[in-house]
Amino acid sequence: MSVKIQVVFYSMYGHVYTMAEAVAEGTREVPGVEVALLQVPELVPEEALEKSGAAAARKAFAKIPFAKPEGLADADAVIFGTPTRFGNMCAQMRNFLDQTGGLWMKGSLVGKVGSVFTSTATQHGGQETTITSFHSTLLHHGMVIVGVPYAEARLMNMSEISGGTPYGASTLAAPDGSRTPSENELAIARYQGRHVAQITAKLKGSG
Repeated sequence: MSVKIQVVFYSMYGHVYTMAEAVAEGTREVPGVEVALLQVPELVPEEALEKSGAAAARKAFAKIPFAKPEGLADADAVIFGTPTRFGNMCAQMRNFLDQTGGLWMKGSLVGKVGSVFTSTATQHGGQETTITSFHSTLLHHGMVIVGVPYAEARLMNMSEISGGTPYGASTLAAPDGSRTPSENELAIARYQGRHVAQITAKLKGSG
């Protein structure tokens, strides 16, 4: 039995991309899983990306193919990654999801597994609200939401500053973007990928 999982992300400076790679790595630990790492299209003009320094950072994952809204229907599970924008998903991801009305009309995503991870600049910069507000869209599509249970003990790590929520993996980028995902955060991301893959395999096997 083959389980098809898509990790669909948007990343401006590379933090979410790094987390996406870890999530995908976790899914590959489950036998029979096929994972596709995909990014959503950019909306910011190239000139603005150059001025912000994002253009250079984005070269690291320029090779990653772009997701197509209709392509979500081909997956058994979709794990979405987005940076936060004032406690919500970024405009690029919102724009992508706003193109899935056709899938909604057909019920194409009903019963598929959905999961979310994120990145914020600060500890309390909207990690949980970004993920839980994202869930609303997945619920409208009839998806089965999977988070990160406290069986992942790294969620309770109090020895360092770290992202990680029961709703999904997360990282802290720092206001200037200088902080990269820690090993604790990456481990949680890998757990999320593995957990989603395991549940998806069980659901598909019992179907």
